[in-house]
Amino acid sequence: MKKYFLLLVAGMLFFMPFAHSQVVYHHVSNQGIYDFLDEMANNHVIDLFTGIKPYSRKLIANKLAEVNGKRDLLNTRQKKELDFYLRDFCKELPQSLNIKKRIDTFSYRDSLFTFTINPIAGLNFYSNESGTNYHRWWGAEAYGYVGSHWGVYASLRDNYEKERISMPGMLNQRVGAAYKDHEYSEMRGGITYSNKWLSVAMIKDHFEWGTNYNGANIFSPKPPSFATISVQARPVKWFEFNYIHGWMVSGLVDSLRTYTFNSAYAQTTREVYHNKFMVANMFTFKPWGKLNLSIGNSAMYSDVGFNPAYIIPVFFYKSLDHTYAEGNYGGQNAQMFFDMSCRLIKHLHIYSTIFVDEIAISRMWNKEDHSNFVSIKAGGALSDFPLKNVSLIAEYTRTNPLVYQHIIPTTNFNSNGFNLGHYLRDNSDEIYLSLVVKPWRTLRAQISYTNARKGKDYNSIGGTRLGLPFMDEVVWDSESILLKTQFQIINDAWLNLACEFSDIEGPSDYTPQFYLGKNTTFHVGFNYGF
Repeated sequence: MKKYFLLLVAGMLFFMPFAHSQVVYHHVSNQGIYDFLDEMANNHVIDLFTGIKPYSRKLIANKLAEVNGKRDLLNTRQKKELDFYLRDFCKELPQSLNIKKRIDTFSYRDSLFTFTINPIAGLNFYSNESGTNYHRWWGAEAYGYVGSHWGVYASLRDNYEKERISMPGMLNQRVGAAYKDHEYSEMRGGITYSNKWLSVAMIKDHFEWGTNYNGANIFSPKPPSFATISVQARPVKWFEFNYIHGWMVSGLVDSLRTYTFNSAYAQTTREVYHNKFMVANMFTFKPWGKLNLSIGNSAMYSDVGFNPAYIIPVFFYKSLDHTYAEGNYGGQNAQMFFDMSCRLIKHLHIYSTIFVDEIAISRMWNKEDHSNFVSIKAGGALSDFPLKNVSLIAEYTRTNPLVYQHIIPTTNFNSNGFNLGHYLRDNSDEIYLSLVVKPWRTLRAQISYTNARKGKDYNSIGGTRLGLPFMDEVVWDSESILLKTQFQIINDAWLNLACEFSDIEGPSDYTPQFYLGKNTTFHVGFNYGF
């Protein structure tokens, strides 16, 4: 396994021409900069493919520089917001631009080496009719560049929740956690090597595939981060390629490799878990600068060791079963997906994502015998029209029964027990409507309505997997209206205020007891760093 891994990395580095470029990824939770770039793309100030995240700091810096060259297209609030973000990302731009830099705990830059370190701290407090809850975290993050091609970054934080609200079965968009009682820690980061058009990274971080404004249905950042090799190529303006290979956490004990031993303290059993891997690619074509059409596929595989066939980035991985699998239960779990993002009309972003877990064309319209295991998302966003600094978002997601599920536990579409796709999992749908107002620099006021439903879990019930009806019974129903205000006081320092009116009915496995029933939940939070 180690030999194939080293050959992959060495081969990619050997064929990379030497051109100036460095990559460090900026976490998807930094909503402010992602929203700003999305707004600029909707307004035709820049071209940007928003279907795969996170972005690198270098890409963000280049897009901000591009916006800065078109300042005459911005209103007063947008100009102030642009200057605000340039203070952070100017470290990835030439020093000759003379942009005033943000305040960092420590920052160093010379012709060879760049390094920045900052603390992380935050507290979120919640209160409703059921009581109170809070989440606190602290840690540090650092990133740097060496020479013209190497990048490295790391983030470590310790978390505590009074009531655990990020468990695997819960239907919310909070990032998942591997708890130890009420505490958990998260280590993220990686090392990258890149040139002008290609980057190769060994990272442990969250990632998101699929255009969305309220939860991706291809890959979401909900599971705890896991180690990956990622490749991103932009050889021409009209094409982008993304590939990822991940080492996931199955959480399933391998009884044959589990063993018992005696120590000075007691007889102890060491549990050994099944290995589990994932691989995915995405081909994105840009026939026009503001239209992005993507197609890709993925596979979960296990119990066969590390297979070098899966590190060939351009494969259709389902076909590998024809070579390596013997029988229906000897193969892997494969998926296909499609993404369309259209900004051809100024101010308007129309998008759709289709995730295909399994489908039989010959039985597609047969109600008794179909296997339409498909998730579909469609939506639109209208920015700065007809009113400046105002955005409207509408999004619908439907996921049929048994999507993201698999009959073999070791190849299920999850890691640490958390679904890799949409947070509602299978047999569910969601309507999401949002009005966002940005009256001042980095001040974001939002009112949103969400109606989410989930039907019965056919995977636990058992029986036939064919002809299953979509949500013939609703077992979990959530309706909420959220009023939320966020203000980024200085770079990476956020103040959050929110009030949510919610009515949630269903089992406590899906929703923390704290949120069940009718509630008015008040939230106040402050954080520095992400």
